[in-house]
Amino acid sequence: MVTAIFPAAGSSKRMGGGVNKNLLEIAGEPILIRTLKTFSQVERVNFLIVIVAAHEVETVEKLLRGTKGLKSWVVTIGGSERQYSIANGLKLLPDDAEIILVHDAARPLISTRTINDVIDAAEKFGGAIAAVPSKDTIKIVDAEGFVKHTPPRSELVAVQTPQGFRREILLQAYEKAATENFLGTDDSSLAERLGVKIKIVASDYQNIKITTPEDMTIAESFLRDTNGKTT
Repeated sequence: MVTAIFPAAGSSKRMGGGVNKNLLEIAGEPILIRTLKTFSQVERVNFLIVIVAAHEVETVEKLLRGTKGLKSWVVTIGGSERQYSIANGLKLLPDDAEIILVHDAARPLISTRTINDVIDAAEKFGGAIAAVPSKDTIKIVDAEGFVKHTPPRSELVAVQTPQGFRREILLQAYEKAATENFLGTDDSSLAERLGVKIKIVASDYQNIKITTPEDMTIAESFLRDTNGKTT
């Protein structure tokens, strides 16, 4: 079975307004709820772990209790870094969880196709991440701001979530990171330190992470294009 973990305890500073961006609405529905509903539509996903700031636990639990159609869920408290938040979530894994997905709660336009593809790849290869080809040329720069190297764009991808792993791999990766005081940029970077080869799963450019007010406008535009109207 599959458990999905949703870090949603960030400060949302770039969004402004002093409100958790995951509780803001796009097309009349909170970002967090839209995300959880999509994962709940995936048959193999059977448990949701939502991670929020301590002062938001009661608010989010009330919101989830009032939402129909969600898979079984639990809300827990996040840490000072995303990695520490997910470590808290891993403590609540059900005994039957075989595949663990980690997905940014602020990516509400994820497709069920991508979720299923990541699950399939994680089962087969041990670790998998959703990604899209980089649209931009990327430069490697030195400490003084000069270009050192231009990697071929054909070898570059923009990493998204969900990222999926076999249970034992992700738990071992987090244990190793904690023991060595290593703070990674994403879950894949922790698994890579075990020597696990991570499979890239083709996602789509609509799977954006909502970070700024402009992203809210883009997300609603995507929804209008997809549905013919904002729903």
